[in-house]
Amino acid sequence: MNFHIIKNNPKKLLRPNFKDITSLSLLICILFVASCKSEVKEPKTEKNEKPNVILIMVDDVGYGDIAAHGNEWIKTPNIDGLYAESTRLTDYHVSPTCAPTRAAIMTGHHNYRTGVFFTIKGRSLILEKEKTMAQVFKENGYNTAMFGKWHLGDNYPFRPQDKGFDEVLMNAGGGIGQTMDYWDNDYFDDTYIHNGKFEKFEGYCTDVWFENAKQYIGKQKGKPFFCYLSTNAAHSPYWVDDTYSAPYKDNENIPNADFYGMIANIDENIGKLVAYLKSIDLMDNTILIFTADNGSAAGNKMGEGEDRLDGFIAKGNNAGMRGVKASMYEGGHRVPFYIHWKNGGISVGKDINDLTAHYDILPTLVDLCKLDVKEDLKFDGSSLVPLMKGDSTKFDDRIVYVNTQFSTDPVPWKRTALMHRNWRLVEGTELYDLDSDPEQRTNIADQHPEKVKEYKAAYDTWWAEISPTFVEKPYFIIGDKAENPTTLFCHDWHSETFTPWQQNHIREGQINNGFWRVKVAETGTYTIKLRRWPVETRLALNAIAPLRPAIPGTSVTESKKSKVLTIKKAKIKIQNIELDKDVNPNDEYVAFEVNLEKGETHLDTLFTLDSNEELGAYYATIEKI
Repeated sequence: MNFHIIKNNPKKLLRPNFKDITSLSLLICILFVASCKSEVKEPKTEKNEKPNVILIMVDDVGYGDIAAHGNEWIKTPNIDGLYAESTRLTDYHVSPTCAPTRAAIMTGHHNYRTGVFFTIKGRSLILEKEKTMAQVFKENGYNTAMFGKWHLGDNYPFRPQDKGFDEVLMNAGGGIGQTMDYWDNDYFDDTYIHNGKFEKFEGYCTDVWFENAKQYIGKQKGKPFFCYLSTNAAHSPYWVDDTYSAPYKDNENIPNADFYGMIANIDENIGKLVAYLKSIDLMDNTILIFTADNGSAAGNKMGEGEDRLDGFIAKGNNAGMRGVKASMYEGGHRVPFYIHWKNGGISVGKDINDLTAHYDILPTLVDLCKLDVKEDLKFDGSSLVPLMKGDSTKFDDRIVYVNTQFSTDPVPWKRTALMHRNWRLVEGTELYDLDSDPEQRTNIADQHPEKVKEYKAAYDTWWAEISPTFVEKPYFIIGDKAENPTTLFCHDWHSETFTPWQQNHIREGQINNGFWRVKVAETGTYTIKLRRWPVETRLALNAIAPLRPAIPGTSVTESKKSKVLTIKKAKIKIQNIELDKDVNPNDEYVAFEVNLEKGETHLDTLFTLDSNEELGAYYATIEKI
């Protein structure tokens, strides 16, 4: 890779000795011309070509998990190289957890407006009405593709192919090994969803995403494309080949060597991608973005007695910030963002220190790529192109709100940070000045009551504007030709308590329940099959799942042992219908046949065990006959 790090060495002031007025005049002219050059210039369009766009979104990698940001232990030469030749947003904020960030960056809307404000419990599903970045690019003549993690819904109408992507290769859910992922995927030689169908691939997951992205890009040469390259790494479980984690073993400063190893693998793949783009002469006219979806998940460790999300860092590198992934403090939501586009004049290391957010990215790309959008498409964010040109007028007084709810319906101020310039108001009660207290150690709300009052009033106005959108709920659509049958997963139960979101939870037979919101597309007869195990396992209701083995030479561990659930009865409730059946323990599922009317409803399921305990069916497959 040909990138080189630009070091921030002090500049020396040179005093030239001019021998004549001619040389002085010449130098003045040169300096004047140079000063007139803008960071962002009109793109070179010899063939009037539109720029390609590659958006790399990595998972759970925080601001301090990159060497260029001062981490002395990790090696990220290719990310550092991109940093050196990019415009960097140094005060860029996302939601503290992954699905809300992905919804905001895809739509240019605050995640509240998209229906997405959590990662499970039916609240990672993007509203059907929301128009995504892929749809905007597609309407402007671009081919569109995504590789990796989506986490905005795995059923119609939420899937990537329903939201504007022509080519889709993805893992299901929020990460490999989650409930809806193909059973026993372990990051190596896994089965993924390719354009709606399961397909097995060889290799490590991150390698698979990047290699298939390069194949896609190679086929698009000469045609504009938008490629969303969204890795599930470095999300848990922290599984990677020992080759990548070995350099970080036995270092007391590193909390998790496997997590660092996953980032090292990402870095290697970014280097290969850049080399490939150069080899096919696409690098210069490609807008290449690198960013992350939330703060670090495993690059840091709290001090003794500290809250696991919101405390102060005792080990690792968090760029001097408090809190980690899911925290409302800076370490939970301030992340890296680099943008490089040589033909557009964005190819020199430069920092933008203004307050920016994830919902600014789509309007920025609309501006850079000169995309047409319909008048009714309004963004919560703003184009960052003026900032790139040195004009911060529009951004000087902006307020940004980020949060993660951990619940099924939004609650005012819950796990929320209000940001304005150097000020942070957390949950409406804690005020911090980052200029004097970057680690947010001292709450100064009592010293600035007028500031707290001002910010709470601003929040109330914003809440009054955005809260009416909460009336709209995401519904799985059943009986539509776009997806029939469809399988629903307990990951998406609406529940106020625990939801089994990992396959290990299924193995353990965790007891809980919830309902699914469903919309019946057409009046007719439907079958509903309730399962304890996913269909690909072919396991009986009362069976024990085989152990998934560890993989030598990697950090992949053996799965947890499964627990027998002796299911005696099954029950469903939908519309005004309630049915129950005795269970044959040797069957894979319990099937019900119902006549449903078109419209919105809830689906409730129930398994009764021999102990009289009750839980919901982990999987429900619904098909219109």
